[in-house]
Amino acid sequence: MPGLLRGVARTAVIAGTATTVSNRVSRRQAGRWAQQDAQQAAAAQPAPTQYTEPAPAAAPADDMSSKLAQLKDLGELKAQGVLSEAEFEAQKARILGS
Repeated sequence: MPGLLRGVARTAVIAGTATTVSNRVSRRQAGRWAQQDAQQAAAAQPAPTQYTEPAPAAAPADDMSSKLAQLKDLGELKAQGVLSEAEFEAQKARILGS
């Protein structure tokens, strides 16, 4: 009987060790796969593009309503957060200067 008990205990220890090692390898491999997925996802995302305002249509320089419309559009872009304060001021000066 002690020999049988010893055999069962040895089998239990070996099985437990094998399970522990297997779980550790599985966790390590899952971590590597997650890291590879994150790197691939980061590489797949396109770089953010800088917004550039389209060139305005040709309009008479003295047309005040055209300037007001451009300033209104510019103000809306600034309110939406598309333009920074500095970009807004530069474009406003360009519109009013022309």
